Amino acid sequence: MSFVAEEIASQPDVWRRAADLAATPAVTAALPQYGERVAVVGCGTSLFMAQSCAVLREAAGAGETDAFPASEFPHGRRYDRVLALTRSGTTTEVVRLLDALPDSQASTVITTSGTVPAAASAGAAVLLDFADERSVVQTRFATAVLAMWRAHLGADLGPVVGDAERELAAELPDGAVDRAQFTFLGTGWGVGIANEAALKLREASQSWAESYPAMEFRHGPITVVDERSAVWIFGAPPAGLLGDVRQTGALVVRSGADPMAQLVGAQRLAVAIAERKGLDPDRPRNLTRSVVLADG
Repeated sequence: MSFVAEEIASQPDVWRRAADLAATPAVTAALPQYGERVAVVGCGTSLFMAQSCAVLREAAGAGETDAFPASEFPHGRRYDRVLALTRSGTTTEVVRLLDALPDSQASTVITTSGTVPAAASAGAAVLLDFADERSVVQTRFATAVLAMWRAHLGADLGPVVGDAERELAAELPDGAVDRAQFTFLGTGWGVGIANEAALKLREASQSWAESYPAMEFRHGPITVVDERSAVWIFGAPPAGLLGDVRQTGALVVRSGADPMAQLVGAQRLAVAIAERKGLDPDRPRNLTRSVVLADG
């Protein structure tokens, strides 16, 4: 079994630990406080988790929250706190951003070790060392961040963990591994989940995968979908969307499970396709665990 397959299977237990961690005084103090204006930044998978975190926080009424790629942070805007997400803690864009913030700017990093550069550069660090991974392809660290964040915002993770356990025990959608093109759709905080699902398919299995806000799908992207495609919808589909997708001949994948739990199914699909192609899902071509750029 690949490292990533083991890490995917470990997520229910990891989410429980992350939810418990959210209630500890040190973590509560380090994460954004109610009413703060917050920017959440990351790269790759961490950016997509930042997108979901931002929507969830605003939906909970906890305060205005924006999400940015670390390389595109708008330094002219005022935020009460900058929150950086980085598994490795060495990603160049994240470390550079944290180092560039003024001393008066509150900052927190969520990472896996207190000895990494990002932890030294941020004002506070939340460590999810139990969620670290051996695979280059990131799965459980990203969802552990989201689990902790949701618990911090007051969500009960029990039903979500139950949904994930059922996703792990279920068969993959019939015929999904045979498809040549994949589109992932979401609404609200599910847009970040859809973006991450598509990235997993691209990284692990070199598949043609795209992602969109569900309502945007009919504004052009639907033209690439046909009977060779699978369209995976996270959360409740907007009215009329299912009918439009089914007319294309695509396989439609949806369920009543929590979108974060549904992501587990998409992760499993990525690994299954990679193995079918004879690829190593732990070591995708052209990728490393962390993007570290040379100075200058």
